[in-house]
Amino acid sequence: MPHDTPLIATIVAGLGLAFVFGALANRFRIPPLVGYLVAGVLVGPNTPGFVADAGLANELAEIGVILLMFGVGLHFSLKDLLSVRAIAVPGAIVQIGFATALGAGLSWMLGWSMGAGLVFGLALSVASTVVLLRALQERRLIETERGRIAVGWLIVEDLAMVLALVLLPALAGVLGGQEQADVHSSGLLSLPASYGIWGVVGITLAKVAAFVVVMLVVGRRVIPWILHYVAHTGSRELFRLSVLAIALGVAFGAAKLFGVSLALGAFFAGMIMSESELSHRAAEESLPLRDAFSVLFFVSVGMLFDPFSLLSNGLPILATLAIIVIGKSLAAFVIVVAFGYPLATALMISASLAQIGEFSFILAELGVGLKLLPEQGRDLILAGAILSIVLNPLMFLVIDWMKPWLEARAARTAPPADAKPVGPATEPGQVASVAATARKEDGPPPKTALTGHAILIGYGRVGGLVGAALKEAALPFLVIEDADKTLAKLKADGVESVAGNAANAEVFAAANPEGASRLILAIPNAFEAGQIVLRARTANPGINVVARAHSDAEVEHLKGLGADAVIMGEREIARGIVEEVLGHKPSATEPSAA
Repeated sequence: MPHDTPLIATIVAGLGLAFVFGALANRFRIPPLVGYLVAGVLVGPNTPGFVADAGLANELAEIGVILLMFGVGLHFSLKDLLSVRAIAVPGAIVQIGFATALGAGLSWMLGWSMGAGLVFGLALSVASTVVLLRALQERRLIETERGRIAVGWLIVEDLAMVLALVLLPALAGVLGGQEQADVHSSGLLSLPASYGIWGVVGITLAKVAAFVVVMLVVGRRVIPWILHYVAHTGSRELFRLSVLAIALGVAFGAAKLFGVSLALGAFFAGMIMSESELSHRAAEESLPLRDAFSVLFFVSVGMLFDPFSLLSNGLPILATLAIIVIGKSLAAFVIVVAFGYPLATALMISASLAQIGEFSFILAELGVGLKLLPEQGRDLILAGAILSIVLNPLMFLVIDWMKPWLEARAARTAPPADAKPVGPATEPGQVASVAATARKEDGPPPKTALTGHAILIGYGRVGGLVGAALKEAALPFLVIEDADKTLAKLKADGVESVAGNAANAEVFAAANPEGASRLILAIPNAFEAGQIVLRARTANPGINVVARAHSDAEVEHLKGLGADAVIMGEREIARGIVEEVLGHKPSATEPSAA
């Protein structure tokens, strides 16, 4: 292995082993991120063989965090963020306080100082940005109310950790650590301890407020203008470069100039960019790099883990893991339920927050540097992070298992509903109304009364056009969609809809596939569409299935699973061009639809 190319060696080893072990994990029906973590352990300093550059791996992982938060911001708006402030702000603060108290209690039992307990507890209180967002994206929950609450909760946690990072150096002497303020970072995030505690707090809040003002006043005008200018050049390469430059540039500038975390800076950049009409294209252009660098994040986490610490610190590690997975989850569950939200929302947020990540590592390193946290504390935090990330997918399985039991208990104590059902349309020529009964968010959706109808999966740009045509032709149909905004629009237009992911058995069953005549898959994800085709064929072998694809391979994949017709966009474009140029429909030898 060349010794003068550590960056290339780190990327090749990290991505190569991540692919191998991620594929093996997927083969055994284990989340691929477990394979990524194992790859990190193998290239880390605690196992024999090749050792990747941990410093470079951490910086590459930070790019992944930036791009991931930028992508979330692209699907968010300031209105969405403010809409969940009533639960996200107090919920995150109370949960941070509870987890910090549990961590401080464990540190006291281990004989550590008060300062060590504070740092340790704070490190256990903040969830990983990457893990939480990957979990929401896999379940297509980002644009739902539950997803907005979870992301808002995460933003408040990040802001609290930024405040902790600038306060700890000022408080280090009082807490029994090293009083020097320059032991952990450089730039404007490090504030001299001579300002005093309240001076540091005031300056930090003023800088965060200044960043928000700059983004809302200047960024809201400059960022969309840059995108539109580059788009008009006609260069896809320049457009992709502009998106990455804005995401990384704003994140880096926010950290250096305003003391805001890189993740938060990127989130605001994406949120401002979301106001542009080109936001969908920006999201598509940044997606491949987001996926690649988020994998490197998990590899970098694995590199920090010493597997032999499981033997030397077995009981403390189990206690740390219990605080993260059980203590934090219970606190979040109680808080969300206390605010009157459904059980499904409380359970999902509890599972999402039952892990720790990047801010925990930063706090641990800062605590050790300030002589506040013993090295054993850093090892416990790393072990807790690794194990909680591995167990996080299992938490969602446990939540799914617990939900029916909790719903049954809630139903026994809930007052009877007085809502009168409104029957949906069942005859051709009628437009379906909303669902017959009000659907509880934490229960399975009610089954439609439609028969002989079309099931339309997805109501984006393609699905919206298909739905409009079906409505104009007076054909009965219903839509399965998981975006709250789209569902609200469908309800306002009088179109029956089922909320959720069609790949979910309960959601798909609510659309009555047994009595449907046609299934239309307007979603761009061919792998998810393939699962739905199989489910539809099992429920109704005679149903006519029409899907969309982006490549010949996807066409063959979907047809092999039972789709009757697969429309590929590029072929339809070519067919339209040929028809326009030649003045007739294309022959069998000319481009046509699949």
